Amino acid sequence: MVWTAFQKYSKIGIQFVSGIILARLLTPYDYGCIGMLSIFMVLAEVFIDGGFGSALIQKKRPTQEDYSTIFWWNIGMAILMYTILFLCAPTIARFYNIPILCDVLRVQGIVLFIYALNIIQRNQLKKKLNFKLLSIISVSTAIIALVVTVFMAYKGFGVWALVAQNLIVAAIPSLVFWFYVKWRPKLVFSWQSFKGLFSFGFYMFLTHLVNDFAGQIQGLLIGKIYSPATMGYYSKANGTERLASKSISQIMTQVTYPLYAEVQDDKTAMINMIKRMTSTIAYLTFPMMFILLLVAKPLFILLYSERWVQSIPYFQVLCIAGLAHCLQSVNLQTIAAIGKSKVMLIWVIVKRTVGLTAIVGGLFLFGMKGLLCGVVFNSWFSYFVNIGLVSKHIGYKWTTQLKDLSPIFIVSSLAALMAFGCGYLLQLNMYWDGIVKFLVVIVVYLGWSFIFKPDAYTYFLTILPFDRKKIFLRKQNNKEQITNN
Repeated sequence: MVWTAFQKYSKIGIQFVSGIILARLLTPYDYGCIGMLSIFMVLAEVFIDGGFGSALIQKKRPTQEDYSTIFWWNIGMAILMYTILFLCAPTIARFYNIPILCDVLRVQGIVLFIYALNIIQRNQLKKKLNFKLLSIISVSTAIIALVVTVFMAYKGFGVWALVAQNLIVAAIPSLVFWFYVKWRPKLVFSWQSFKGLFSFGFYMFLTHLVNDFAGQIQGLLIGKIYSPATMGYYSKANGTERLASKSISQIMTQVTYPLYAEVQDDKTAMINMIKRMTSTIAYLTFPMMFILLLVAKPLFILLYSERWVQSIPYFQVLCIAGLAHCLQSVNLQTIAAIGKSKVMLIWVIVKRTVGLTAIVGGLFLFGMKGLLCGVVFNSWFSYFVNIGLVSKHIGYKWTTQLKDLSPIFIVSSLAALMAFGCGYLLQLNMYWDGIVKFLVVIVVYLGWSFIFKPDAYTYFLTILPFDRKKIFLRKQNNKEQITNN
């Protein structure tokens, strides 16, 4: 988890620098063009993986035959998906009425081949919990991509700078994995192996397909109904919110899914892991999301310049959705880990049908405000469905989970209200107002933690990179000295 945290927060730092620079070199139009195409790229990647990546991790002892079979499946699907995107690119460009999207999609589609080449190696490293290598490669790649993208943006390449960034981020890890991981595919495709993994992977594939389509649909609608600039404002707000709300949960879920799979038969162990993970994620993320909501205006102007001021109200509403976003994966992963992929699919269809109805209905009835409200409703509705599934199939009751998280939510909310009240009374300038609000939330929240020492605070301390073995030995030595004396 320490190595995964290093990876995530190093990338956040790099993206922080990248966002500041690129927001001044590129326009909302450039970001909007990439945002419009994201739905097609995401869905193509889902088809390539086919849910077999999760199936390989979930299977306790996959064979060489399993790996080779899925590798050739990935390559075949990559060829098929790129061919479809290449042929459909002119139609997609006409749909948005932006001619450049045709060439952009055809070039960016090369990412699909690169993605297919390293899925197996990446999953093998995850299954072996080799997050050190994954972290080093990821951070190094992000630095190289930053340098190249900034240079191209400075030279006036516009949207092509973002395309190059995506290609570099995909290509470098693929090359390293092929040199480092000694595994090589055999010229074999086993239908028996395929069918065995398909029974789990197919439902995971459909689950990811429905999830990712629903997650990207607002981009498709905004791009069609509004201008590329509006899409760019939404993309910047959504990307910034997701960077905050999912950064901590992604660190933990990368590590926990293989571990859940290993203890899938021990429900008591899983309940304990879920409680610790959800409490720790909420403890760190909830106050952060409230702080970001309060300081959104000075934050965006400071980081991205006044060019992006129209993103601020979008970002503030999305922060409310982020409170639920951060907890969704850790609950849903447990259902996948115990092999209930069919159950996941059924409930994903229910969640996304209700969510899409809220998002699309809100957009057509109330415009962007309605769409944003639909996104918030969808996020919280999905969270409650997920904890209901965990309650039924794992035994960690949804009422117990809400009870465990309620002190964190209540204290975070009260701290935010106190910060807002201080800002209202003091009437400071924009930046000082943001600093004061930030400090009030931190002081109140940490004061509660130090005084009352809630379980979530204790869980958080246990994952800090202290050498607890040395601390334990030191305590034992002290006890022995006292006994001898």
